Amino acid sequence: MSLNHTPSAERVHIGIFGKRNAGKSSLINALTGQSLAIVSDVSGTTTDPVYKAMELLPLGPVVMIDTPGIDDEGPLGKLRVQKSYQVLNKTDIGLIVCNARDGITEAEMALLSRMQEKAIPCMIVLNKADLMEKEELEKTVHMVQRKVEEASDKKVCPVTAVSASSGARIYELKDQIAAMVPEKKPEYPIVSDLLEPGDFAVLVVPIDKAAPKGRLILPQQQTIRDILEAGAVSVVVRETELADTLAAMGKKPKLVITDSQAFAKVSADTPENILLTSFSILFARYKGELTSLVEGVRALEGLKDGDKVLISEGCTHHRQCDDIGTVKLPRWIRNYTKADPEFCFTSGGEFPLDLSCYRLIVHCGGCMLNEREMKYRIACARDAGVPMTNYGVTIAYMNGILKRSLEVFPEVCRLI
Repeated sequence: MSLNHTPSAERVHIGIFGKRNAGKSSLINALTGQSLAIVSDVSGTTTDPVYKAMELLPLGPVVMIDTPGIDDEGPLGKLRVQKSYQVLNKTDIGLIVCNARDGITEAEMALLSRMQEKAIPCMIVLNKADLMEKEELEKTVHMVQRKVEEASDKKVCPVTAVSASSGARIYELKDQIAAMVPEKKPEYPIVSDLLEPGDFAVLVVPIDKAAPKGRLILPQQQTIRDILEAGAVSVVVRETELADTLAAMGKKPKLVITDSQAFAKVSADTPENILLTSFSILFARYKGELTSLVEGVRALEGLKDGDKVLISEGCTHHRQCDDIGTVKLPRWIRNYTKADPEFCFTSGGEFPLDLSCYRLIVHCGGCMLNEREMKYRIACARDAGVPMTNYGVTIAYMNGILKRSLEVFPEVCRLI
């Protein structure tokens, strides 16, 4: 993604849900003014969630998510419905699209109940309003609103009628969606609260076979931007140049931030009086719950032959010959534990619904996941009683430098 674009994980995620042929895809096209979603009279045209990052005025940068119908049938249909419900885990605003002639059905009420359980701001959108007489439409809107209020225990869920085909009330719907955006910032920034104006931060970025050609990866880009926001100075080096760079600097850096896989060398080359952490640890605090991920890493000590370990990444990328998730981490964990666990791997939007078979989950930093989904995954692990940690915490722990890498966060460091 270009540095000029807001990363998808930082955009408001708007999920469009409903039954087949309710007009979900048509509504997305009407909202965006573009033919982003395939529209057809055939039921079940959308078979997998479709994501589109874009600008939606007056809201700004968003990700629109078109989902399969929640009334799909058959073995494949059930899987599609399951995927639709999984999208809730990353949805910031949910639109439940109903056919205005049908009002709201039990399937849509069940979906509304799930959204409200997850505290997702939501709205009922009665589509195809142009096919009804004004008086009949007003009666339907009132009836649906009353049914929603009775079932929602005073939780707010607006009901509005639109026509995706004619464009009627689409602009009003955009304004309503914009008003639903929670006015909340992440609990923590990435790194800016750790720096004062004029501080130096050294970023260690390995350039190896796994590094993307001609660019930095997203966590590195976002960290540099956050350092600039703090009025501080970023110095970017490879791990092979770190020692010479620190020796040549006329001012001691406030912080060294490293890619996790270079943790051991960077720790050896960084004087003890300079704070050290990793991109993965910073993002654990920014997107998730650093404390629980630190507590989870202790499960490494009890791993036995045959125990299942899930290694999960939030993005999909081309695997290199020495990929950190599928090659390096399993090798390092085997070397550290002297055991031979069974490793399972997921990437992108895939995350198992049943975690009970795993002894440990090791997750990436989550830079491609929004905060809602990252915290959902952590909560799923907690509910299943499965310890969960992340790449940076795991690698620092196995190298005996976790305490040092957490000194920048004294409240968490006390747990070690």
